[in-house]
Amino acid sequence: MGSPEKGVEGTRIMRVGATGHGGQVLLSAVTAELARDRLPEGLGLRVIEGYRTAAAQHAIIRSYADKIRVSHPAVGAAELERLTSRFVAPMAVAPHVAGAAVDLTLVDSGGRELDLGTSVDATPEQSSGACYFDAPLAGRHARANRELLAQVLRGAGLVNYPTEWWHWSYGDRYWALMTGATAAVYGPVGQDQVAR
Repeated sequence: MGSPEKGVEGTRIMRVGATGHGGQVLLSAVTAELARDRLPEGLGLRVIEGYRTAAAQHAIIRSYADKIRVSHPAVGAAELERLTSRFVAPMAVAPHVAGAAVDLTLVDSGGRELDLGTSVDATPEQSSGACYFDAPLAGRHARANRELLAQVLRGAGLVNYPTEWWHWSYGDRYWALMTGATAAVYGPVGQDQVAR
């Protein structure tokens, strides 16, 4: 990994930036610099995931829907889809597939993740809802860290998907809705469009 000192880990930036057009926009040098400039000295961002293939998105949807079915065996198809989409975006609107989303967290100068209340990718069931950005949290440090993350990323033009504190996007449908843009900038990226 690159150095997380007051910025975004460089090797992850290059990896995400090279995976598709959305990653390049989300973590372009300009966006990374905007985020870096807003972070207190000694803190950085760790990118967990950016662009995701359609096959990976389908697999995540199936896996999570299977878990929901186990915990709610009597639920109908429409309710299963609603419960699943709280945590995993349906293909028609999935921002990771468009290369328009990034999952990330804050790290200290030693690369240790800060307390943000849950681990990245904690489901609503695993975290008793603490994965929601505005969830009540036990520790004041976790809330302060979430607020710092929001300040930094909103300042760079990204929006948060409120059921996942770690999920931020730019240019997808949700971003357009939240910013009042007339349309999304990005749609799904085909495997043939992914830079190698």
